[in-house]
Amino acid sequence: MEKENDNPFRDGLVNRAVAEPCALVIFGATGDLTRRKLIPALYNLAADGNLPSGLAVVCFARRDKTSEGFREELGEAARKYSRRPVNDELWSRFAANIFYHRSSFDDPAGYASLGKELESLEARLGTRGNRLFYLASSPTEFDVILENLRSSGLSHAQPGAWARLIVEKPFGTDLPSAHRLNEAVAAAFPEDETFRIDHYLGKETAQNLMVLRFANTVFEALWNHRYVENVQITASEPLGVETRAGYYEQSGALRDMVQNHLLQLLCLTAMEPPTDLSADAVRDEKVKVLRALRPLTGKSVAENVVRAQYTAGFINGSDVPGYREEPGVAPDSKTETYVALRLHIDNWRWAGVPFFVRVGKRLPKSGTEIAIQFRPTPPVLFNRESQLQDANALVIRIQPDEGISFRMAAKMPGALLQIEPVKMDFHYGTSFGKATPEAYERLLLDAMSGDATLFARRDEVEHAWSFIDGIRKAWQDGEAPRLDFYPAGTWGPREADELLAQDGATWRRL
Repeated sequence: MEKENDNPFRDGLVNRAVAEPCALVIFGATGDLTRRKLIPALYNLAADGNLPSGLAVVCFARRDKTSEGFREELGEAARKYSRRPVNDELWSRFAANIFYHRSSFDDPAGYASLGKELESLEARLGTRGNRLFYLASSPTEFDVILENLRSSGLSHAQPGAWARLIVEKPFGTDLPSAHRLNEAVAAAFPEDETFRIDHYLGKETAQNLMVLRFANTVFEALWNHRYVENVQITASEPLGVETRAGYYEQSGALRDMVQNHLLQLLCLTAMEPPTDLSADAVRDEKVKVLRALRPLTGKSVAENVVRAQYTAGFINGSDVPGYREEPGVAPDSKTETYVALRLHIDNWRWAGVPFFVRVGKRLPKSGTEIAIQFRPTPPVLFNRESQLQDANALVIRIQPDEGISFRMAAKMPGALLQIEPVKMDFHYGTSFGKATPEAYERLLLDAMSGDATLFARRDEVEHAWSFIDGIRKAWQDGEAPRLDFYPAGTWGPREADELLAQDGATWRRL
């Protein structure tokens, strides 16, 4: 009889590459991303004992600061944003290896001095010549940083070492710009050393999607058009644009969320089993999903896409302004803050199954989830009066309360035959007795170990943009319907409900 720990499949999941010593260089280190996400993530990895012993963090930015002063600033940020309380002694040991490097992004001398500093840190801290460059700056600076990394030789790995690149989103604004950026990246770093980050893929429940499907026979056997009526992917937030109006006016909900986060979740939900757990095997299957997406262009956009913008309303009992009244927003703005799409994947597994995707700002509740709505039972016996049409649903909660729930029908206690839906619920925090790591913790660790499974490949990015560009072209050419509106604090425009009603479905409330 096979022992549990002799199972090769289990071993393949447990054993993973270990983060190697390296120097992590963060470009644009004085921005919010470093303070709110990167440094707290690194601190928590240190607290869990997951960081390599030889690690240096070099913060590359233009402002006039010292390493000592910047460490103090980052310490305050870590205490505010870390998922666990900061231990002063541990922070002191961790922060001692943070260094500030002042230079403008377009100054070749700054890269030359960076190279010398990295050589010094290699000798002092044992980084072994490994270098991980993180583009946390504005995307407008990506090209100049990449060119300087290439021309200075910093992007070329030393013998026996590696040089890797992490690129933050947005990765382009359309297919041509994404292609140009990919070319700039390819001129400096090979594809297998390039890590395009999407923090949704670092979330524990997103990672668990493959395990849920391919390690549980009961679900994988039902994961197809014979048993699934529709799939709903929702990302909602009660916040408005806050201080991001300048960016959001140029982006909108479609480019800000659908092109990357939600299409990635769709790929994980719909993909076929990979041949193995290697990065490229997994990403090959995700690309197949993007290639099988039925294009939305011209009039088909009007039939399958709803775009809308929030007006003044109430959130948690407080008045909030409409989008056009937000600071920095044009009074006649046509930017969408909400988008709902009906998508079809034209392959054998998903033929005829609609995938409904929606994202919106100023909605009543914050959350991201994937809901698999199963087909109803035949209209006989208990379902004779159609009371169980929506009885079975599997819901994967990506955030904030990560977990999985399954809704099924059960008889209520008593003499009467009364059937009600009940829910079996799994929560990561309570089931495993520890806090779920932040997405950036997993992604930074994977980049240090060279595991690209949870990062987007070049062809993924370009296929996603090709699909999104078809929708945007229809909007620009006037082939799509007018911009709709919804009051802040509601679940979106009436037209989004009508989109699902055409398939006899309704949106699941979070």
